[in-house]
Amino acid sequence: QVQLVESGGGQVQAGDSLRLSCAASGRTGSRYAMGWFRQAPGKEREFVVAISWSGTSTYYADSVKGRFTISRDKFNGTVYLQMHSLKPEDTAVYYCAARRANSYAINGDDYNYWGQGTQVTVSS
Repeated sequence: QVQLVESGGGQVQAGDSLRLSCAASGRTGSRYAMGWFRQAPGKEREFVVAISWSGTSTYYADSVKGRFTISRDKFNGTVYLQMHSLKPEDTAVYYCAARRANSYAINGDDYNYWGQGTQVTVSS
């Protein structure tokens, strides 16, 4: 089992930045690709970004490309999501997810573990 805990959410103004963290604990010795997803009120969960276990491959949703950056520190088991130029449409609960594989996936059903989420609210 792997436990994921997100942090770093908050309420900001449009154009501001935030950095989310996802700390993994438990059986982290295996290789896990990681992803960030988000869910806005009344909407389905959507893919945001993912990173391979090695950290050398990433994939971004078009809506965040150029504004968000994912990174991971395998030493401390933490994945980060740096968000710049935030927009009101980025408002959502952000979830990190772990997939027991080297390669990432963009379908949430391909992930094995999920965090509890952290709220990001961007006001105009």
